[in-house]
Amino acid sequence: MTKTNMDLSELLAKHDQGDFLRAVAEAVLQLIMETDVEGLIGAGRHERSGERTTWRNGYRERALDTRLGTLNLRVPKLRQGSYFPGFLEARKTSEQALVAVIQEAWIGGVSTRRVDDLVQAMGLSGISKSTVSKLCKDIDERVDERVSEFLNRPLTGDWPYLWLDATYLKVRQGGRIVPVAAIIAVAANTEGRREIIGLGIGPSEAETFWTEFLRSLKARGLGGIRLVISDAHTGLKAAIARVFEATWQRCRVHWMRNALAHVSRGQHTVIAAAIRQAFDQPDRPHAGETWRKVAEQLRPRWPKLADLMDTSEHDVLAYMSFPRQHRTKLHSTNPIERLNKEVKRRADVVGIFPNEASIMRLIGAVLFEQNDEWQTASRYMMVEAFAQIDTEEIDPILSITTEAA
Repeated sequence: MTKTNMDLSELLAKHDQGDFLRAVAEAVLQLIMETDVEGLIGAGRHERSGERTTWRNGYRERALDTRLGTLNLRVPKLRQGSYFPGFLEARKTSEQALVAVIQEAWIGGVSTRRVDDLVQAMGLSGISKSTVSKLCKDIDERVDERVSEFLNRPLTGDWPYLWLDATYLKVRQGGRIVPVAAIIAVAANTEGRREIIGLGIGPSEAETFWTEFLRSLKARGLGGIRLVISDAHTGLKAAIARVFEATWQRCRVHWMRNALAHVSRGQHTVIAAAIRQAFDQPDRPHAGETWRKVAEQLRPRWPKLADLMDTSEHDVLAYMSFPRQHRTKLHSTNPIERLNKEVKRRADVVGIFPNEASIMRLIGAVLFEQNDEWQTASRYMMVEAFAQIDTEEIDPILSITTEAA
């Protein structure tokens, strides 16, 4: 029988990108119904066959409530007789089987056994074993394709602000369980929108790893970077200098935790309040002056803390040289920290990933969904303030002038 039914990629192309998992589930069920009807009729769409028993006669709309959300399906109609898939009735077993297939597609690829279980749970009789195998392949390829398209899309325009952070996940390698770093990159463009622009998986956070990741972003068109916000990851600052001509902002939240480690817990509130006086200043010169005064006040009793303030002033106060309307978003990696928490929440369900490709599939899909939510939300930053970046007085010490690679 010739292939005349719509494949999974065509079905998914008809869905919006607002909810990746729901779109995959709808497409999988639609393809299963199309294939099931083809088996019952004895011929594909527009196919001439002596085994044909009837013809198609359009569709009727039906909704199916699942744990993935409400699925909007189009049930095929026949000229003679009727067709109604059993899974549209209240059957918990079929719904669980569907969710299992989609979850497995996310994590490690779909097995023939899992899809066959889904078909049996739905009570469908028109789907052959060979068709089940093809469906498995279609699901795997389409999930990987959708995530890959998102993570490797071209980047156009200027992106003045870039946030970077890494979280560690567990993966099996050569019979061992090892931690790998999952790097997430978020950037804000001159239209005031923030987007998730990259995901990298690697064995460490060494300079070579960061450099390769940043170069991949640049190769896709990331440009106009003026400020990079991150924690003090090993090798990251050197990688930024190698790839971008930009200022580095050390995450203020992480820095404060490191600073307070030099004083007793009972003094945390008082010391933090003293240091924050610098953050309350109207501009970079006044912030620096206040910072140094506080350091001198703390030096007699906490010399290590004062030394830390001396060496990190320019990194922690870098954001003060940028437009005031943007500063609350620029002083830390908090925007990406919240994203990392969602990644960890989803990853904890898996526990140990079978390979790095499975991490890209699952985490990439999580980022895909979050990015779509951001695009429908209000602007993240005031657009008019971007014009003030070049008018702000930039501390020359802050600019990383190493020739970009």
